[in-house]
Amino acid sequence: MEKKKIAVLFGGQSSEHEVSCVSAATIISSIDTDKYDVILIGITKEGRWLKAESLEDVRTGAWRDSKINAVLSPDAVHKGLLILEDGRAKVIQVDVVFPALHGLYGEDGTVQGLLELAGIPYVGCGVVASAVAMDKFFTKIIADTLHIRQAKYVPVRSYELKDMEQVIARIEREQSYPVFVKPSNAGSSCGVSRAADRDGLAAALKLAAQYDKKILVEEAIIGREVECAVLGGNDPKASEVGEILAAADFYDYDAKYNSPESRTVIAPELPEGVREEIRRAAVEIFRAVDAFGLSRVDFFIEKDTNEVVFNEINTLPGFTAISMYPMLWEAMGISKRELVDRLIELASVR
Repeated sequence: MEKKKIAVLFGGQSSEHEVSCVSAATIISSIDTDKYDVILIGITKEGRWLKAESLEDVRTGAWRDSKINAVLSPDAVHKGLLILEDGRAKVIQVDVVFPALHGLYGEDGTVQGLLELAGIPYVGCGVVASAVAMDKFFTKIIADTLHIRQAKYVPVRSYELKDMEQVIARIEREQSYPVFVKPSNAGSSCGVSRAADRDGLAAALKLAAQYDKKILVEEAIIGREVECAVLGGNDPKASEVGEILAAADFYDYDAKYNSPESRTVIAPELPEGVREEIRRAAVEIFRAVDAFGLSRVDFFIEKDTNEVVFNEINTLPGFTAISMYPMLWEAMGISKRELVDRLIELASVR
C-alpha cells in the first residue's frame, strides 16, 4: 500500500521559533516511516518557507540555508506544496499536515485557516479553537461561562499605556500586589512577568506590550502548578496530572527551557478529589473552546484552600524532551510514536 505523505511545519515567526524546532525534531523522530513519507518544511523568523532535507538539518538549524522554497498552496485542487527550485515549480500532494508550530502565525488559527482553504487535513485544533485559546482574554470569557474558577484579571490595551498612571490606578483599584502581567497572545511564558509594586508593574506592562496589543493583569495564585493533557476528537480523554516544580518565582521561559533546577512530577500526590476535578475540568474546557486532537490544560491548586484554578489552555503544546504533554501520555502507556500516530489518524477523521 502506498505510504501517505505527512508534511511537518516548524519554526515560524513567533517568539517560540526555537522551541518549535525542538518540538518538531521529537515529532519527526516519532513518525512511523513504514507508514508515512515525511516532508519537512521550516519557516524562518523572517517568514520564508524552506524545504529541509533531514532530521539532522532540523536539529542543527542547517535547514535555514536551504535553497528550496516550499510553500503551502491555498489552491484546493493542488492539495499540497509548491516546491520552487532552480526557477522551476512543481506540486507535491500532501495527505496530512502536522503543524509543529507554537505561538503566533502557527498556533493562533492562521496556518489552520490556510490549510482549510487548501483542503488538506491537519493535526490539531481548527481555526476557531486555535484563535480563541491563543488569546488568553477570550479564553477567560469562555471559561467564565463554565463556572470554573480562574484568576481575577484586568484587561489592558497597549495604547492605554500612554497614560501609565491612570492604567496603574485602575489596576490597583481591582487588584493587590503581587500581580502577573501577560501578553494576551503569546506562549512559553514570553513577555510574562511578576510585579510586586508600582514600578515593577509599569515595567511589566511595557514588556508585555512588546508582544501583544492586549495585556492581562492577573491576581497571583499562591499554590502548585499542574497540567493535564487532553487527546481525542468527539470523545476526548484526559491524561494523568503532572506538576511543575519551577526553579524561579514562576515557570517563565528561562525556567522552562534553560534551568536544570526546574522539574516535572508525573502523578504527584494530590488532595482527595483534586486529580479527578482537574481531569474533568480539562475536558470541559477542551470542549468549550471547540478543541480537537490535542491540548494541554494548565491549572493551579491554591495553597490554603486546595481549590483548582484554571490558568490556560495550549492547543499546540510542546513536544520537547522536557515537555509535559507527551510525558503525561507516556505515563498512561502511550509512547511518543503511538501518540503521534493517533494524532495523524485523528486529522483524517475530523
